[in-house]
Amino acid sequence: MWKSRSDERPIAPPAPARAPEPTPAPQTTPQIRPVETPKMDNFRADVAHIGKSVIVKGELSGSEDLYLDGEVEGSIELRGHSLTIGPNGRVRANVHAKDVVVHGKVDGNVRGNDRVELKKSAVLNGDIFTQRIMIEDGAFFKGAIDIQRGEKSADTKAEPKKDAVPNSSTPTSSQSTPSPSYSSAGNPPLLK
Repeated sequence: MWKSRSDERPIAPPAPARAPEPTPAPQTTPQIRPVETPKMDNFRADVAHIGKSVIVKGELSGSEDLYLDGEVEGSIELRGHSLTIGPNGRVRANVHAKDVVVHGKVDGNVRGNDRVELKKSAVLNGDIFTQRIMIEDGAFFKGAIDIQRGEKSADTKAEPKKDAVPNSSTPTSSQSTPSPSYSSAGNPPLLK
């Protein structure tokens, strides 16, 4: 019947009205894109590399393109392939390759069958023998340049046949037509 005060529970004030919670956006799985590796000009899978801590003394030859960033003392022979001397490359050798690109330092003669390029950081003390050359502003070069003529193909070496007509606009008959002569006054002569 009568309840004691200890049994009474305090009445809590009504809870304040809350703003409705925003509904979460549906979870989408992020799209996974393949990572593109940056393409570096000086790194290709088909090029042999000599790092900047490598020192070679003697003859260096090969049958693939070469990126050289170390030191070489002796000679380098890559006649049918390209040679790129990196910015840390130090070469004290005569070089013979198809294409030669120099970013570093070379003391010796350079023979590039097709072309030789000296980049702005290049230092070259020696002679260059090539068909084509490119020297960027800022490159240092001390020596001589010998521009080689390209080898001619068999078609251009063939001489024309003796009975071939050298110029089709000229008459082929043995008769010659007299050329008109002009008087000193500049008037054409009268025809009779």
